[in-house]
Amino acid sequence: MTNSPAAPADTAAPVQTERVVARLRPHARVLFWPTLLLITVCAATGYFSGQLPEQWETIALLSGAALTIVLLWLLPLIFWLNHQYTITTRRIIFKRGVFVRTRQELLHSRGYDLTVRRNWIQSAFRSGNVLINSGLEHPLVLKDVPKADLVQRVLHDLMESSQTLTGSRRQGQQSTLADESTFWNGR
Repeated sequence: MTNSPAAPADTAAPVQTERVVARLRPHARVLFWPTLLLITVCAATGYFSGQLPEQWETIALLSGAALTIVLLWLLPLIFWLNHQYTITTRRIIFKRGVFVRTRQELLHSRGYDLTVRRNWIQSAFRSGNVLINSGLEHPLVLKDVPKADLVQRVLHDLMESSQTLTGSRRQGQQSTLADESTFWNGR
């Protein structure tokens, strides 16, 4: 037996691990026209490449097709892939950018207002822009996310559970701090 002070009772709230709830990107319909263009360019290139009389014309056709595919299909695909939103049990993470990566985080415990905006195309695909007003100058926007209503409900639930968890932690800390108060000698 050693004379060590008794360990305080385990009154702290359980530590919640952060889990990924959803990983989102803008709706994939933005790739419809680039993909249709890709199919058209490939079909036209395949049709005309064997019918051109000069070899330089064939090389020019293939070079033009490759340039068109890179500029009008590959770049939109890369921009779409580099726009990602991650919703976890503690925060929302916004990642975007190709050459310059930008990452923003918003904690659910901060509290925020949610608004879903849709145009008629977004309504047809059940997607929308989820505006998150956290008191900053400009609201953060989850642009054109699929199932925008579900995303809004999940964010409301996560914000509510985060605030109740934060409130219970504060109450637990206040009750343990009340016993350990220090008297300051004052006038």
